[in-house]
Amino acid sequence: MLLNIENLTVEVEGKTILQDITLDVDEGETIILFGPNGVGKSSLFMTLMGFPNYKVTKGKMTFRGEDLSKLSIAERATLGIGMSFQKPISIKGIKLYGLSELINSYKDNGDKIKYYAEVLKLEQFLERDINLGFSGGEVKRSEIFQLLLQNPRLSLIDEPESGVDIENIDILGNALKRLLQKEAPRANRRNSGIIITHTGLILNYLNADRGYMLLDGQLTCCGNAREMFEDIQKRGYRKCLDCLKIR
Repeated sequence: MLLNIENLTVEVEGKTILQDITLDVDEGETIILFGPNGVGKSSLFMTLMGFPNYKVTKGKMTFRGEDLSKLSIAERATLGIGMSFQKPISIKGIKLYGLSELINSYKDNGDKIKYYAEVLKLEQFLERDINLGFSGGEVKRSEIFQLLLQNPRLSLIDEPESGVDIENIDILGNALKRLLQKEAPRANRRNSGIIITHTGLILNYLNADRGYMLLDGQLTCCGNAREMFEDIQKRGYRKCLDCLKIR
């Protein structure tokens, strides 16, 4: 097992935002996380990554057998966790190529930087400040470009298709297939991912192993990701909220 979360409860500024989250991710698995805005999906990612405002008050998280609560953000990244943000910031004064050199896990004199820049159509952006003046699609491509270079064992991908046009979704979807090793047989994959999606368009590119619903800070159900999304399209989240009230 790659990631194990047991009864995780998290607070931000004294307010509980996640409650009794239990989730396992095996090596090579792709998990889809559904839920309306403001229910804790991004907060789960921030907690796993170790951002200090997210205080774990109960439960535990282990990754590759290591207790994550004892590790800094940098140590978690070194261990093999990577994250793409829903709304990445711009960083003035730091070139995308300079960052790429720092995070390139291949140590190959820049060959993979050039290769993945071509895959994500970012060749002309390498000497520009990170995300500064980028369009929505260009920002998302930059995020996935960075993940491909890091090549983490677990990728936390927050709404990769949000604010992105059809052409960019196609580029991103195919890049994520590379990142999560979807061309390899399931038994040969080592990279796993948890993907937050609202539009569900990413499911046109990735076969997910499971889908989960997160509502009011709780995981409420698990099932086939595509079937869950089709149900959400037909009924919205109201049915899921009704189930939560019954529970």
